[in-house]
Amino acid sequence: MSRWLSTRISWCPVNLGMRGLTNNYLSCCVNTLLQTLSATWELAELLEKWDTAGVEEATRNVPLQLKRVLVAMRDDRGRTDPHDDFLRCLDRNRFRLYVQHDADEVFLSILNFIQQQINDRAMALQIQDLYKISVETILQCLECKSIQKRTSYLLSLPLHIKEDRNTLEDCITSFFQHQELRGIDCCFCAQCETKTPSKQGVKLVSLPRILCILLKRFRNTRGFTRKLDCAVAFPENFDFSEIVKEAFCADFAQNDCRYTLYAVVVHCGCTTGGHYTAYVRSKVDRRWYYADDSRVQLASWEEVRATYGGGSRGTAYMLMYRRDSNEEGRQPELSG
Repeated sequence: MSRWLSTRISWCPVNLGMRGLTNNYLSCCVNTLLQTLSATWELAELLEKWDTAGVEEATRNVPLQLKRVLVAMRDDRGRTDPHDDFLRCLDRNRFRLYVQHDADEVFLSILNFIQQQINDRAMALQIQDLYKISVETILQCLECKSIQKRTSYLLSLPLHIKEDRNTLEDCITSFFQHQELRGIDCCFCAQCETKTPSKQGVKLVSLPRILCILLKRFRNTRGFTRKLDCAVAFPENFDFSEIVKEAFCADFAQNDCRYTLYAVVVHCGCTTGGHYTAYVRSKVDRRWYYADDSRVQLASWEEVRATYGGGSRGTAYMLMYRRDSNEEGRQPELSG
């Protein structure tokens, strides 16, 4: 058998830390997310350190089953279906088998299950911090000019896309633009003691190690949901601070806001039916691979770029970026 990836069977060299996953119970959505989580080695390393002794109801514990499946995915000599227990665990937590699910919803639910079910609070917070985007929401009354501020966090950055050609930079800029709230969108002002027109904005308090970006391709209009296949161009590398300098809080303290893409969740089809696949970048050889359930094969950046959209092919739905660090080195920047 060749050292490289087979396009027909669920196999991949163990030294690349990748393997295909069979589509059991309409599991392409979970299969795809497991490929991206496996490529998030920071998460796998934290789970490896977790002492699971004494964990109750193991078959219902999502972080425990996730830890096991990520270990199994790095071993091509293991079970044919290393993710079967994880799928059944999600089913016991009300993510039913034989049902198509939204990838972003499942991703956020897995992170929430980790917070709820892991018995090491410090470990749970470390995992949350991997993805935690801390933001400050600013609401200014347009009548009395009073300002209300509230700090919260997101685990993914949901970006609105226009029904035209988009760039990731434009979508991020739009997310941080101030919006006026009038009419039915008016907010209550404590100083005016009534609902008044307001101006709302979001400022960044801190950025995470892993930046998950959701491209909001599904739009509901008058009770009907449709998918937007319009193009969204995204770069392999970008510097957050060069896109939205005005979006940072005054006390934002991070020096390096440069990010490198390492995984793309792709959706094919429409709102009533579809299929998920993923492009992931190997930590070992830094090359791109395409995972379509049990098939894993070498891919190119040009193939990843083909998921921008604007045609009949699969479109990028979720983007996973990793903040650069000195020890990993800076990859050459490729045009988006």
